[in-house]
Amino acid sequence: MAQADKNEPVYLIGVAARLCDLHPQTLRMYERLGLVRPARVSRKNRMYSEADIERLKQIQRLTQDMGVNLAGVEVILDLLDKMQKMQEQMESEIERLRRIMEEQARRLENFTSG
Repeated sequence: MAQADKNEPVYLIGVAARLCDLHPQTLRMYERLGLVRPARVSRKNRMYSEADIERLKQIQRLTQDMGVNLAGVEVILDLLDKMQKMQEQMESEIERLRRIMEEQARRLENFTSG
């Protein structure tokens, strides 16, 4: 069975709130603050993805378990997002360099065997 896309919006706000043990108003506040960006269906209904649920749970851990205020949460999430993007860029560059090395190895093998 194929794994579902973690960014596919599947949960209405009430379900997302229950999954995270938060009040729907809290989710709306997090959206206003830019901490989470649920998809919008017909410009009205918020739809949350698995990635959004993970982010909400991360916000909950930071605020409730670690005592971080929402301004701190914003900074932490921004840094984590930047680190994720950098990691993806580095992985892409590593893959590009691997392909170049493999091509060079094939050329060298063809050169020495021919």
